[in-house]
Amino acid sequence: MNYELTLGLEVHTELSTKTKIFCNCTTEFGGEQNTHVCEGCLGMPGTLPVLNKSVVDYAIKTGLATNCSITQFNKFDRKNYFYPDLPKAYQISQLYFPICQNGFVEVNTDDGNTKRVRIKEIHMEEDAGKLIHDPWEDCTLIDYNRGAVPLLEIVSEPDLSSAQEAIEYLEKLRAILQYVGVSDCKMQEGSFRADINLSVRPVGQKELGVRTEMKNMNSFKAIARAIESESKRQIELIEEGKTVLQETRRWDDNKGKSFAMRSKENAQDYKYFPDPDLPPIEISDKQIEDIRKSLPELPEQKKLRYVTQLGLPEYDTGIITNSVHLVALFEKTAELCGNPKEAANWIMVELMKLLNDSATLPEDMSFDDTSLAKIINLLAENKITRDTAKKVFAKVFEDDVDPEQYIKDNNLAVMTDNTLIKSTIEKVVADNQKSVDEYKGGKTQALQYLIGQSMRALRGQAPAQEVTKILKELLD
Repeated sequence: MNYELTLGLEVHTELSTKTKIFCNCTTEFGGEQNTHVCEGCLGMPGTLPVLNKSVVDYAIKTGLATNCSITQFNKFDRKNYFYPDLPKAYQISQLYFPICQNGFVEVNTDDGNTKRVRIKEIHMEEDAGKLIHDPWEDCTLIDYNRGAVPLLEIVSEPDLSSAQEAIEYLEKLRAILQYVGVSDCKMQEGSFRADINLSVRPVGQKELGVRTEMKNMNSFKAIARAIESESKRQIELIEEGKTVLQETRRWDDNKGKSFAMRSKENAQDYKYFPDPDLPPIEISDKQIEDIRKSLPELPEQKKLRYVTQLGLPEYDTGIITNSVHLVALFEKTAELCGNPKEAANWIMVELMKLLNDSATLPEDMSFDDTSLAKIINLLAENKITRDTAKKVFAKVFEDDVDPEQYIKDNNLAVMTDNTLIKSTIEKVVADNQKSVDEYKGGKTQALQYLIGQSMRALRGQAPAQEVTKILKELLD
């Protein structure tokens, strides 16, 4: 029997405001445990929340960028449950009047078409603290620094049908959030994480299957593995005649499997009611329009411009525009060197290799944003060879050196002394008589060997065309 997968995602993204959602404590990541806290975010009796206006602005900005309608009258609700990382024993969230509704993000389907993944709602809420399990002391410690950091929860409809679609949706959503400047989306710091709601059903069945939820996934690789594993688990249960339980499961990426945590709660289990300490929020038409006008060029708009105006390949633009950090480097480099195609090519080939080899994220690149353009210009002016340019860029990437100074200090500029170039090649010819004879005997590949030996003897600093020309003059 064939089965189909149905996925919905709940994305939690921490906002890049300087202070928390209902108090003046810093939102800075890290710090000594329980130092970014006050009576308010610790839920002490008698304290009252005061809403951070920037959170509302950021939520509106996110909603507009994801094609949502903005709820102009909305308010906060209390979501009541007890967890040790939530000191008030309730979370201030939004159920009845979420600030954004009915949006969408477009993704490519597995069959090469595009479809809209509907966004049911985006609501504002506060984050919880962090539990730290200490195996040595056999206890759990709590760090409340993250408690009350402002969150947006972005809830999709169950429109996704595969792990590939889910990852593309998350990548596009993350790019949008970074473009509009509401979140850094650093998954390794937990500022962008997803809950996976997943069910399977036989192809052709109208009713959705029983769903499970896997919470707080903060790695694209882990999310893809979890989707594949959980869908396989549910299919096996169905084919064995067993029941899939509606429950929350914990994904263990090291073991490659999920484990049941608790039965899945529904909204009524949380006993929501309007928060009595926070008045309703009324958003004016002018506020919405002012924020709409402030939106930057978004990823899909930028991608279209790169293809139609700059002539870049669609694949390249897809990679570059998925990261606001790659976009910033590309646009700066293209501006300074005047050659967008060459700038994109260096990013797609040399930079991506360096990022992959060093397991570095684009947001962690630390070199000067003018360095790549300097290298491209030096190469275009024939002041360095392409081989030297690659080596210099690797040094720039690693140590943020100034490329011009590094080339000067290490004598890497192109050799202009043709007499020295010729004498060096003559020695190579003299030392490789066998290859010379093979070339003269008709084996043209012997010439490539001699060119390689000559370039090595010249430390890659001679123009390849000049080396080839001199070699042929000596051999023919």
